[in-house]
Amino acid sequence: MRSKKLTSAVLAAAALLALGSAGAASARVPHPNRSAGTTPGANCRISLNLAPRLVTSGETVLAYGELACPPTGPDAGQTVTLYERTAGSPGFTVAGTATSDGQGAYQITTAPQTTNGVLYAASGASQSGRRQLKVAALVTLAGPPEDKSLFAGLQTGRQHAVTFTGTVSPDNAGQIIVLQRQNAIKGNEWHPIERTIVNSSGGFALTHAFVVPGASELRVLLRPSARNIASPSNILTYQISQAENPALTILSETNPIPYDGSTVITGTVPGEPNATLTLSGHAAHNPFVTIATTKTNSEGKYSFPAQTPLTSMFYKVDGAGRSSAVLYEGVKYLLTATPSATTVNSGETVTFTGAVTPARAGHTIYLERQDINGPGFHVVQVGTEAADGSYSIGRLLLDPGTEVLRIKVPGDPENGATASSPFTITVNPLPSAAKLPAEPQSNTTLPPAGQS
Repeated sequence: MRSKKLTSAVLAAAALLALGSAGAASARVPHPNRSAGTTPGANCRISLNLAPRLVTSGETVLAYGELACPPTGPDAGQTVTLYERTAGSPGFTVAGTATSDGQGAYQITTAPQTTNGVLYAASGASQSGRRQLKVAALVTLAGPPEDKSLFAGLQTGRQHAVTFTGTVSPDNAGQIIVLQRQNAIKGNEWHPIERTIVNSSGGFALTHAFVVPGASELRVLLRPSARNIASPSNILTYQISQAENPALTILSETNPIPYDGSTVITGTVPGEPNATLTLSGHAAHNPFVTIATTKTNSEGKYSFPAQTPLTSMFYKVDGAGRSSAVLYEGVKYLLTATPSATTVNSGETVTFTGAVTPARAGHTIYLERQDINGPGFHVVQVGTEAADGSYSIGRLLLDPGTEVLRIKVPGDPENGATASSPFTITVNPLPSAAKLPAEPQSNTTLPPAGQS
């Protein structure tokens, strides 16, 4: 038989447990997506789409979806709140609000994004699934002007080492940044040549001495972190030649030249009038072959007949017991680009079509967007050429406003890079967000990060 003392102890413990539970319930902080009043109930459903899901720091994101309450359907006139948790922050904060329209649809344009994050939408007791947002840092790279003449251009050798500088936003201080060079035949392989650390102000500097002459596509890559995904910079394109031999100089009148264009090779052999000289050349991965001969004039100067190479070439001149440095002559691709429209409604696709000459089946094509602060461009989508050199890249545009886009074909050992003129695309808002489609996975793609 249970004693009175034991029964009293059990009753006292139960009372304390009840008081504790009531106290905990009264102290519990409501979840931020729930609010009191006449708001949608738990049976309601709210969807959330983000576009683009991958942005560059400083760009905004369109959050949109629909609020529906079965069996009655769309729920109009309700407040929808967008919550966001950015990388490194402990919890969610309000990123914006909107009111659902007659279709139950809503749209919220976020503030400029700078770091990776997670977002969800809520209305009353209804909460959407969580969506990840990936943000690339805005990385800029600056060096000598890409169109420098050979007299002041990039040459091999430590005495001609070049310093490249740039910025990273957000600053990502202490993160590793890698200078990469690309010269693959399809324009999609990147190899590290220098590394450094982003300083406390978000800046960096790298100095590099080029050893091998030829085409050089350069960029820097910020390694991925919790704050930002792997973030490539704009791409710089150079023609790199050997350092000049003053005893027999070699110059190109135009470097680079467009496909089917021509240039004249000239130079000087000091103290050697009426000397016979031979011009030799080769394309990448081929041996030198004799191309032409000429003689110096009374001042030791020479000029060969105009050359019209169809791929980038390495030239040298021999004679009078001397040899020139190796001159790299770039031949740029020809590129055409036409957008299907320059004014569209939100949720419509703009398709860029055109052709590249000479054709390289499977060669990479970039769709680039101008940086928010200009004037640089960053890649937002990657496509490839067909066997005849034609290409087609479609981009679904959702966020109302304007976008400045262009097409670029990256360079390779055979031909140099070329970019189209920029196109300003105006995106008009729709009266109803319910018609907006979800962004397809293929809508935003980046070049490979390469080796770092």
